[in-house]
Amino acid sequence: MPVHIVTGGFFGDEGKGKVTSFLSITKNPIAVVRTGATNAGHTVVFKGKMYRLRSVPSGFIYDKAKLYIARGSLIEKSVFLEEIKRLGLKGRIWIDEMTGIINEAHKEREMKEKHFSRLGSTKSGVGAAMSDRVLRRLRLAREYDDLKEYVKDTQEEMLDAVESGGLVIVEASQGYWLSLYHGTYPYVTSRDTTASACLSEIGLGPKYAERITVVFKSYVTRVGPGPLPNELDASEAERKGWVEVGTVTGRRRRVAYFNFELARRAIKANSATDAAITKIDSIFPKSYHKRSWDELPKEARKWLKEVELELGVPISIIGTGDGTEYTVERL
Repeated sequence: MPVHIVTGGFFGDEGKGKVTSFLSITKNPIAVVRTGATNAGHTVVFKGKMYRLRSVPSGFIYDKAKLYIARGSLIEKSVFLEEIKRLGLKGRIWIDEMTGIINEAHKEREMKEKHFSRLGSTKSGVGAAMSDRVLRRLRLAREYDDLKEYVKDTQEEMLDAVESGGLVIVEASQGYWLSLYHGTYPYVTSRDTTASACLSEIGLGPKYAERITVVFKSYVTRVGPGPLPNELDASEAERKGWVEVGTVTGRRRRVAYFNFELARRAIKANSATDAAITKIDSIFPKSYHKRSWDELPKEARKWLKEVELELGVPISIIGTGDGTEYTVERL
């Protein structure tokens, strides 16, 4: 009953989309399911083309995989339908009948309320929609006629998939330190972002999880306010070439060095079986576009081994460039 969860270990933007897309084309999953909401954008670069995704699972590039949005997720109809059309996914992707729908009123509430600005909200309507769900007044996917062809009982489909022995890859959103319960409250997102929460959103029990990969970037980034230990100033980030902007907001990301204390907690709290490190080429430029462990420069291999020792789990996947194919796998 193999379920492989891919989740973030810092503040999001770790490269979960890259890792999920790589696993999808190398492990041939029967299904890829995405949790979370449209405030979290994932980026996939495949065969030289960049895809920015807010609803669709990053494993869409493996064309034999069925694609699902979890029942605990939130989507905005226009975003979801536009991505399906742009990527040609009709007939391959489904949302759960109980997936929550964000509407314009939710976005307007977030634009008007100063509280959301103080927290660094993306103003995507996610927090407002989630509060409506807690109050049991949020409209669900099953209530919209224009979504009917995409609506299924995805929990039942996931249970059937895992019981058939097929691989299911779960792509989480954001990162451990943005968890509503475990992160840097109040500067967090509106849901739990742990591996166990992913299973809850889908409707699978914990015993179904065979592998939990926590993804880290070789340095730490964060969008919006909230604590960021050992933060670099803007000029230092520019000097290192670590300047990034958010996929959804376009806001510049704040930057810090790799944080072992934060990483260790994320590994333990997610009961990780292994870790992935992306953008190793950003701190060891000679790693760029390498595809095997032996091709990596000596200093990069030394640092990765130090990270493994500190975290207590193997580093199974190493990103060496933006493209999905530029990945080192160690099993």
